[in-house]
Amino acid sequence: MEFHPGRIATDEVGFARHGVLGRIRLHRPKAINALTHAMIAAMLAQLDDWASDASVRAVVIDGEGERGLCAGGDVRQLREAILHEVGDPESFWDDEYRLNAAIADYPKPFVAIMDGVVMGGGVGISAYGSLRLTTPRSKVAMPETAIGFFPDVGGLHPMSRAPGELGTHAALTGLPMTGADAVLCGLADTVVEPADIESIIDALAAGTPPAELALPVPPPAELEAERDWIDACYRGEDAVAIVAALRGRPEPAARRAAEVIASRSPLSVAVTLAAIRKAATMSLAEVLDQDRRLGRHFVTEPDFVEGVRAVLVDRDDNPRWRHDGLADVTADEVARMFT
Repeated sequence: MEFHPGRIATDEVGFARHGVLGRIRLHRPKAINALTHAMIAAMLAQLDDWASDASVRAVVIDGEGERGLCAGGDVRQLREAILHEVGDPESFWDDEYRLNAAIADYPKPFVAIMDGVVMGGGVGISAYGSLRLTTPRSKVAMPETAIGFFPDVGGLHPMSRAPGELGTHAALTGLPMTGADAVLCGLADTVVEPADIESIIDALAAGTPPAELALPVPPPAELEAERDWIDACYRGEDAVAIVAALRGRPEPAARRAAEVIASRSPLSVAVTLAAIRKAATMSLAEVLDQDRRLGRHFVTEPDFVEGVRAVLVDRDDNPRWRHDGLADVTADEVARMFT
């Protein structure tokens, strides 16, 4: 099948017709299909066109290559824009969140193939679809606290509604989940074999409604077995207390989670905890509005530029955060991020 640029031309994402399907394929395999502003604009325009096209009954999104659907937004480009005061990072996030909302409200079935790496912005273009398919090789995560940011793209909406405190654990640590874990946490619907994806897409192209597909029951989720310590430790609104509780547990996974959180940006962790608590009573649209406010503040914080440098540019995994630890982040600092 040949994919073509849309009316906003870019070779980083392609579009095609396949029977009654509109097909979207992200095409930056070397970057695990990380989203650029041009890709986001092109998808918004194409989805708008297909929404009024009666011959298109459903839309499917997948990614070029075997590494994954999407590793997130291209934050290295955003870092360069901030450092050199060129471009407009805030407009990138505004349009990205518009795309997330458009997918959530799309008038036709939107099917996401969440194979391989699905992180950050990759969650935003998949988790709000009407059918979300992971595979045994899926790695689903919102790892933003590692780069001095917070889980955005509305991701705290489903994560705040995950069973117990699973969403809090995923948001604060940013650790990847399996496909089955993503189903448990409300970010996906089931797990399919990679070899079966094309036949599923062919059935959709032939007119089979997503609800009538013969899909497997997902396997047991690994995180289900960790619920005792996760639910016990992640309660409340005090990140320092959460880390202390994790360190006091006998389970190695709990103590590892404590060390992971302690290595993240202290400001990011504190803000993320406050944000996921607020998200629990918000609609998706309200969470995306909250994300816009938080994003504008994080652009001015040194932790974002430093985190992207340490994790994605120099890759020394040795960020120098503005705060020495979680105890140094004040309640007033966190509250100001939400204004």
